[in-house]
Amino acid sequence: MSRWSNISAGTLFLRIVLWLLAFVTIIPFLLLLLTSIKSKADVLQGAFALPAYPHFENYVDAWNAGHFNIYFWNSIIVVIPVVAASVFLGLLTGFAFAYLSFPFRRTLFAILTLGMMVPAEAFIIPLYYEMRYLGLINTYAALILPQIAMSIPFSTIFLASAMQQLPEEVLEAAVLDGAGRFYILRKIVIPLMVPAMSTLALFLFIWTWNEFLIPFILVNDDDYRTLPLGMLFFQGRYTVNTPVLTAGAVIVIFPLIVTYLIFQRRFIAGLTAGATK
Repeated sequence: MSRWSNISAGTLFLRIVLWLLAFVTIIPFLLLLLTSIKSKADVLQGAFALPAYPHFENYVDAWNAGHFNIYFWNSIIVVIPVVAASVFLGLLTGFAFAYLSFPFRRTLFAILTLGMMVPAEAFIIPLYYEMRYLGLINTYAALILPQIAMSIPFSTIFLASAMQQLPEEVLEAAVLDGAGRFYILRKIVIPLMVPAMSTLALFLFIWTWNEFLIPFILVNDDDYRTLPLGMLFFQGRYTVNTPVLTAGAVIVIFPLIVTYLIFQRRFIAGLTAGATK
């Protein structure tokens, strides 16, 4: 008896729908990859037409002539400290909101929640004048510091909520044994929070990598532009060269896909390990 005979009609229909959705989702990316290795003449033959041979020189042109080598490393320089600092500070503030008692605790937590609802467009002009007053325009600090400040509220609320789901018996036993707060955070909370921290790091990486408004307003020097902003100016120069333009788009989104796949596996493994602790 085949394994398909044990599947109900409803389950089979659901699987077909999911496969169709996955196929529809992946088609635009496959077309993007296909176009990026075509020549201009191949593009005129149609979106699904295969090139005579792959033109990987499109990526070389985008990387060098399009300055994507500069934009890529600028994005790395910005993303790493933003994600690391946001997760670290969110871990400390989340621990405080989850387990400590201090004045105006609920009020501060509500303010953090409200801060997440304010769009960047609402404070980008005051932020620009503040950065200009501090002399940070066209610097990495202008890209890193505001994004850390924007990430802390979400990091705090996300990790505080995750900490409140931890088994109370383990924490109570540590307190009864005389363990201090730093010991509890370092030896008990952090190991159990690995799945949540991995998920948070993935969210922050995607948001920071795709951030456009802050670099657009606070940076006008090409040496400090990140990939999303660089893609805007690159598109203006290579509008008629579709293959090189799509090669640049692949360079922008490829690190996101790779990072997501890596974090997805680590998240599942960490979640399974955390359930047995």
